Amino acid sequence: MEESKDILPFSEVTKFHGHVCPGTAIGYRAGEIAIKELGSSRAEDEELLAIVENDSCSVDAIQVVAGCTLGKGNLIFKDHGKHVYTFINRDSGDALRLSLKKGLDEIGSDFDDLRNKAFSESATPEDKLEFEKEKDRVTKKIMAMPAEEIFKIEQVDIDIPGEARLFSSVRCAKCGELMAEHRARVENGALVCIPCFEDYSRN
Repeated sequence: MEESKDILPFSEVTKFHGHVCPGTAIGYRAGEIAIKELGSSRAEDEELLAIVENDSCSVDAIQVVAGCTLGKGNLIFKDHGKHVYTFINRDSGDALRLSLKKGLDEIGSDFDDLRNKAFSESATPEDKLEFEKEKDRVTKKIMAMPAEEIFKIEQVDIDIPGEARLFSSVRCAKCGELMAEHRARVENGALVCIPCFEDYSRN
């Protein structure tokens, strides 16, 4: 791995996310590995692109560490429910795919049991405290683990998505609210937004 460049401390992730948890540790390590492996730095613009396949706590960490955000267009969300993160350096064309090797119950053997107890209707303050301690323990373990133990790390060939485009706004003929023109639907010859659009189905 190359020497790390411009990697923010984990405390910045906690400040943004609101609490410490294993999910933010996973995202932090993913962003850290991508920056090191791709010879990139935290994206101030769109040169580093992240494609994430879940909407867990990890994505908040990736936004902070890698500088990839929905608003800048260099964070793409695919709703696959998988702990898979692909990073692309637009300048070099290099791409790195990281997939989580171990579940939290494998990293912390009591994690699932303690979580279930803490979120049960009969949970005691002691149960909740014990789970918080286990979360901290697992988080620290993830932060200290070798990269290859956390993720399957692969250099991949991928079609690089185009940079984010700006679209004009149009007004929905039904509710009157503005929407990006590329997300408009045509209904009875009028432009309508997705929530107002009546999907045709024969089922």
